Amino acid sequence: VKLNSGLQVDLRIIKIISYGSALLYFTGSKEHNVAVRKLGQEKKLKVNEYRVFKGGKRLASKTERAMYAKLGLRFIPPELRENNGEIEAARQDDLPHLVSLDDIKGDLQTHPNASDGNYSLENMVHAAGEKGYEYFAVTDHSKRVSIDHGLDEKRVAEQIKLIDRLNEKLKNILVLKSIEVDILEDGSLDLSDDILKELDFVVCSVHYNMNLSGKKQTRRILKAMDNPYFNILAHPPGRLINMRSGYDTYMEKIMEGARDRNCFPEINANPDRLDQNDHFIRMAKDIGLKLSISTDAHSIDNLDYMKYGVAQARRGWLERADVINTHSWKDLKKMFKRK
Repeated sequence: VKLNSGLQVDLRIIKIISYGSALLYFTGSKEHNVAVRKLGQEKKLKVNEYRVFKGGKRLASKTERAMYAKLGLRFIPPELRENNGEIEAARQDDLPHLVSLDDIKGDLQTHPNASDGNYSLENMVHAAGEKGYEYFAVTDHSKRVSIDHGLDEKRVAEQIKLIDRLNEKLKNILVLKSIEVDILEDGSLDLSDDILKELDFVVCSVHYNMNLSGKKQTRRILKAMDNPYFNILAHPPGRLINMRSGYDTYMEKIMEGARDRNCFPEINANPDRLDQNDHFIRMAKDIGLKLSISTDAHSIDNLDYMKYGVAQARRGWLERADVINTHSWKDLKKMFKRK
C-alpha cells in the first residue's frame, strides 16, 4: 500500500496460528534470522515465517516464545535481534534484563521557555508530575546559544531562586536546578564555576565549532570533563538524523574519559537525534560506564519522547542499573559527586 505521505508499506496478512513465527521473522534483522535458521538446522528443524517444523509437522508458530523455546532459546526481545551475541546469551540463559519505561524516575534534560522552550516551567513540571516522576530537571541553554535566549550568570541565579520557591509548593516531585552549558572551542565552559556550583548538576554540550578534527574535538570534550562541575555530556556526537552526521570524535576515548572522571554521556530521546546509537551504547556498557536517558523536551508533548530513548537503550543491552535516572534522587545525587 502507498500512504498519503508517499511512503510505501508492504502489508503481510497471515493466519493467526502463524502470528508468532511471522513476528519473529519480520522483527529480526536478516543476520538474526539467518542465525536462527542455522540453529534450527543444527537441531534437524526447519524455520520460516510460518512455523518451526520437522518432516512436515508443525512444532511451534503461534507465539515467539514457543518458537524460541523449540530452538532451545530463552525469549529474545526484538531490540536485541541483530546477531550480536544474543543467540549465545539466550542459549546460556544470560540475556540482560532490559531497562523499561517504568524504571525511569525523572527527566534530566528539558527546556522551558526561559530559553528556547514553548511552555512555562510550572506547566512543564506539572506535566512531568503526571508521569509519576520523582524529579524533573530544568536545563535551559547557557548564554553562548544567544539565538535561543541562553541564560547568563545573572539569569541562572534568578532561576535558582524561582525553582527554590516552586519546590516549597510542590509535594510529589522535586525540580532540579541545572543548565545545558556550552562547551567552548578551547574546552572551557560557557558559565563560571561560581554559578555552576550552585546547581544540582550540570549538563554540557557542543553546539558550535562542530567541524573540528576528531583529535581536536575529542581533546575539547575531555578538557571540559576536567571541570569538577561537569556531570552529563548531552547528545554525543550531536547528530540530527537525515540532516547532519554530527561532529567527529574518538568516541571510545570520550567514554573512557567520562568513566574515569565520573561523568555520564546522554542518550538523547528526541527522534531527530537518538544520540547515541546502539553500537556506542553497548560500548559504554562493556566498559562499565553508566548513561542518562533524557528527552531534551522543548514542549509538554516532547516529554513523551522518553519511550524512544528507552528503546534505544534497550538496543544497546542496557539494564536498569546502567541508567542513572532509574535511581532515586538521593542515590543520583551521590553519583553526581565528582571524585
